[in-house]
Amino acid sequence: MITTENDMNFTSGMAAFESKEFARAMQFLLQFAEEGDPDAQHRVAIMYQNGLGCAVNDIQAYKWMQAAATQGHAVAQHGLGFMYMEGECVETNGDKAVEWFTRAAEQGLVGSQTTLAIMYEEGKLVKQDTEMAQLWYKKAGF
Repeated sequence: MITTENDMNFTSGMAAFESKEFARAMQFLLQFAEEGDPDAQHRVAIMYQNGLGCAVNDIQAYKWMQAAATQGHAVAQHGLGFMYMEGECVETNGDKAVEWFTRAAEQGLVGSQTTLAIMYEEGKLVKQDTEMAQLWYKKAGF
């Protein structure tokens, strides 16, 4: 197997992220985010959202989270749902929160399934619906 410099840079960026060397991670991963890699986009979004290795930038955080989520990255879909639910980086929007949590939940992400169950149980940003709450709790394994 031949390892290219590009592969090594991606691996180095992911390792730097996992090691909490966020400035270094941003140096490597931003290029891959710009090239369309959803894992890199998701991690770049997290760094911008939380000011990890860079200044907090809500616009960039949303841009990259949406880019990854749109490509089907389940954890980014959950993250985008959370942004809409909590009004982080964007205005609170219950319909969009449910849309993105549902996309992630349908891929089997238990955190999104549980979040939907709680939203429906409590009537948070959605009409309270105990049947929907039970459906999502069941899918989440509760």
